[in-house]
Order: sequence, then C-alpha cells, then structure tokens
Amino acid sequence: MINKYPLWKNLLIIVAIVCGVIYAIPNFYDADYAIQIGKEKLSEKLSEQDYKKINAVLDGLAIKPYKTDIEGETPATEKTAKSYDHLLLRYKKSKEQLEVHKTLSTQLKDYSVTMNLANTTPKWLEGINAEPMYLGLDLRGGIHFLLEIDMKTARRKNLTEKRSGIRTMFRENKVYARRVTVKEKEEYIDILFKDQESLDKGKKVLENDETFKQMIFSQPEGTEGYRLQLRISQKYAEKLLNNAMDKNLIRLRDRVNQLGVAEPIVQKQGKSRIVVELPGVQDSKKARTILGSTATLEFRMVDEDNNLRAADVARSGRVPYGSKLFYEDNGRPVLLKDEIMLTGEYIEGAFIGPNEQSSFFDVHIDLNSAGGSRFFDITKNEIGNKMAVVYIENNPKKTEVDGKEVWTTEKKEEVISIATIQASLSKRFRITGRFSAPEASELATFLKAGALAAPVKFVEERTVGPSMGEKNIAKGKEAIAIGMLLVVLFMIIYYKMFGLIANIALVANVALMLALLSLLQATLTLPGIAGIVLTVGMAVDANVLIFERIREEIKNGLTPQAAINSGYDKAFWTIFDANLTTFIAAIILYMAGTGPIKGFAVTLSIGIATSMFTAIMVSRMIANFIYGGRKIEKLSI
Repeated sequence: MINKYPLWKNLLIIVAIVCGVIYAIPNFYDADYAIQIGKEKLSEKLSEQDYKKINAVLDGLAIKPYKTDIEGETPATEKTAKSYDHLLLRYKKSKEQLEVHKTLSTQLKDYSVTMNLANTTPKWLEGINAEPMYLGLDLRGGIHFLLEIDMKTARRKNLTEKRSGIRTMFRENKVYARRVTVKEKEEYIDILFKDQESLDKGKKVLENDETFKQMIFSQPEGTEGYRLQLRISQKYAEKLLNNAMDKNLIRLRDRVNQLGVAEPIVQKQGKSRIVVELPGVQDSKKARTILGSTATLEFRMVDEDNNLRAADVARSGRVPYGSKLFYEDNGRPVLLKDEIMLTGEYIEGAFIGPNEQSSFFDVHIDLNSAGGSRFFDITKNEIGNKMAVVYIENNPKKTEVDGKEVWTTEKKEEVISIATIQASLSKRFRITGRFSAPEASELATFLKAGALAAPVKFVEERTVGPSMGEKNIAKGKEAIAIGMLLVVLFMIIYYKMFGLIANIALVANVALMLALLSLLQATLTLPGIAGIVLTVGMAVDANVLIFERIREEIKNGLTPQAAINSGYDKAFWTIFDANLTTFIAAIILYMAGTGPIKGFAVTLSIGIATSMFTAIMVSRMIANFIYGGRKIEKLSI
C-alpha cells in the first residue's frame, strides 16, 4: 500500500525517538553549585576525626547547604578505620557558593576546599547511564593556564647527563682528565686535562661519538691548565626544545587525566608555550600541583669514603670533590657521589606492595629495556656497595616580589632509601623505605605520570567562574529558542499541515542531537551551540526541498498520495548530496581545528546525521500516519 511503512520500521523510529528524549532529559536539569572538601594530598582520605572537625565548622556557617553528600565512604575493617573521599555541599546559587568557599578556605586551611558543579540528574536516569553532556570552559567555567618550558633548566640537565657520559667514555678509552665539571650559570662543560696530549686524545674521543656531534668545542686561551669546553649549539638547543615540547604535551595530558576533566585542552602555542584549559575545575592549587610538579628519582652511590663525616660536612658546608650533600626525611645528612647512575626517565611503570618484613609498603619499579640494560651494567660492578634513591620534586609556588605575584619553583630533594646492592639489578626491582600506603601510592602515581622532559613555568592563570558560564548558557538557550521559534512559525504559515509535521521532526532532531552528544560525552561550547542553531536550519531546509517537490508533483498532475511518495523519493539524493558535502567540511574542521572549532565541528557532524534521519524518516512516518492508506482530494501544503 502506498505511503505506509511496515510495522517494524515504525516501531524502530518510535523507539529511537523515545530513547533520544530519555537520554536528552538530563541536560534540562540545572547543576548545583557545589563545594567539595577533602584532604590536601590526593592519595589521602578523610578520617572520622576529620569528618567531625569539618562538621563543627559547617555548623557555624551562616549560609547552610540545602544538601550535603558524603562520597566514597570506605567501611571500617579490623585494620583500618572508616574513611571518606570527600564531602559535597550543594547550593542553588553561585553567590552562596562563592561566599561559603571564601569562609571555608580560611577556616579549613589543612584541607582542600574547591568549587565545582554537581549533577542533579535523578537516580533512575543515572541507572541507565543517562548523563548530561560536558560543558566547555566558556559555559561551565574552569581554569586556563599558559605554561612556558624552562629551557634553561633543561639545558643544564642535558649538560649534567653529558658529563656522566664523558666520564664513562674517558674511563673506557683510558683518557685521564683531572676534572669534569658543569658550569651551570655559563651553561658549558669544563674539562681539565693534565697535558696537551691528554686533551687532544679526549677531544678526538668525544668528536667521534654521535652524542657530541652537535656540541661546540673550544679551548679557552689565557686560562690555567689544559682545558676543553663544550657548549650546546643553537641547532641542538632547538632540537632539545622540540623534544621537550613533544614529551611535555604527552606527560601533561596524562596528568590532566588524573583530574578527571572532560575534554580538556592541552595544546602547543608558539615555540615554547603550552595552553591548558580545564573545564569545570575551580581548584587551581590542586591543578597547579598536578600540572607543574616534576617528581622523579635519581639513583646514586653512597660516598662511603666520606659519608661517616657527613654531619661535619653539613655544618662546615665544605663538600668533598665528586660528592654531593643530601638529607634523609629525618634530617640526617648523607654524602652521595656526584655521578647519577640512573634517572626517572627510564621508569615506565610503578605500583605498590606490602613489605614482607614490616607493616610498611614498598614501591615496585619497572624500567624500560634501555634502563634495565643500563642499570644491570652499572650495578654488576657495585655489588656490596650502598646505593641511595633520591626523590626529587619541583612544585610551582606563587610568591610576592615588589608587590607583584611571581611564579617560582620550589625544589625538594630527599633520600628516601639506602640499601646495599646484593646482586645485579635490571628491569624490575623495588624501593624499600618507611612508606605508609598513601605515601607509597602517591609516589607510584607521580612516577607513573612521569617526570616532565623539561620543567614548566606558569606564565598566566585565569579562572572563569561558574556565573560567567551561567550567562553564556542563558544566551545560548535564548539563541536556540529564538531560532526554533522563527523556523516553527515560518513552516506553519507557509506549509500548513506539512509545516507542523516538519516542526515535530525538528523537535525530535534536537532531542536526538542532545542525546547523542550526551552518550558520546562530547563537550558543548559556545561555538557548539552555534552548530546546533545551524543544524536546526539545515534540518528544516531538507523538509523545504521535500515539500517543494511534492508541490511540483501535484502541479504536474499526480494524485496527493503519489505526490507525497514521489516528493520524498526524488528529494532524497539532493538532500544527501548537500549534507554529505557539509559533513566532509565538518570532518576537515575537526581534523585541522583546535578547541572551539572542534566543538563546532562535532555538533555540526552529529546534527547532520540526526537531521537526515528526522527530515526524511520521521517526517515521512508522520505524513504516512496522517495521509497514508486513505483517499484524499487535497493536501494541506
């Protein structure tokens, strides 16, 4: 029968629309303005004592939350007490959130007090994984960071590594050098030889090695002794910068994942800068710590010849040549050899495990193949000697200089373990120390995230508050509503009953689009809203083509039923071609664009797919329901 879909096709379309409406519903629930209270350290949980202390402060608040959630509750066991991940205070107004956050930040200084947005989606929708789509920085608020790679530190680090390589090469080639030192301020390696013959031999060894091909060699005149100086060339400095940029982008993306941020932006800007945008994040302190901290390990041999007088060295400040002074966590000084055996860059995995002989935890380390081979070669010659593990952490810190806030880096170096090498170590080993479970877990997390190839400096920090996002959302909703209203009025006035059919299909299109954006957990931005408005126009455009074709077929003498059938069939390929070219353009925008452009491309692509379905299939089903299977004299079109 003409203009009748089979039952299965009608049911399929209806099920798709119903599912679309259900999964679009969460987007119409406004999020609460929330304050999250937890421990400063990510690995630690709130204890019962913390909970009581926080509640005592909350009882004194002038502005009470309308609801308080306890999240991540861990029940008590025989060995551990009850604990919680964090408390979540919910408010209806951003003004209340801001005032309470200001109060709690001063009264709960030992805790992490952060502003956030909390979903209000009903439990039955959460049970079927129906969640609202993510909102971008311009709609939800969040933090914008501009980071700059600290290449001065990176170059110095490279020179230090080169110095270790020079010593090894000279030892293997029997070249005698009195001293190999790194002049950090001037950024060069200074090698002192006993005579010209040793200098020439050493220079030849280095020049023949691929590692030193891009170094600049010079022999300074008018200096004492036979000296050879090595500096980093401009070409090699650019190579170091590019490598550091590539590695830092990867590492920063890994670190952003720890924050649980949806659709963050981590991208290169210029030669040495990186832009990081974190939608929904209001805790800038926590974000800075995770992004800017560079935690790594260094493995050094203990200077056993001089270590017994480490306390005297610490008091006098006169460190023996070839040694470096460090401290353990209890403040005890330790003298370690200047040469670094292995660095954290070779670490590819870290996890914790209980110590078999105590109640503490160990950190198990996995090295990559290059690190395993290197470590084996070094430790096989050091069996019976003591090796120390030095934990190094660089944290970004904001200080005030001449009335202006300036970013500096606070460096922490601590000996976390000293052990005697019993046998050759290779790819897998463990670090023993007096680690509690949270401490071991935090160390493993930092090591897994990996040290940045070069430290970063915070050049700019900008926080977009939720209230600003609220205004943008209101404007976006207004734009969509006005656009749809104008289209709806035009279609009803111009196409009458078929205009009403197109409008029903249009509503279904928007519902399906919101549902797909939510299911794919795509991020909606202001340009994304522009994509939705554009899609609304494109969806109606497809119906206009169909309806004009139907009018044309009626003028050509076809019956109303035949005109409907012919109009939909003949307009299909025109609609398909037009949407295909737009879809290709959207894909190119997504591949070539960044940030807001990608957001626009995503909504446009999804909108094209849903508009094709609703304009052709849904509107046809409704037209079939109204006109199909019966004799009609005239169409309301």
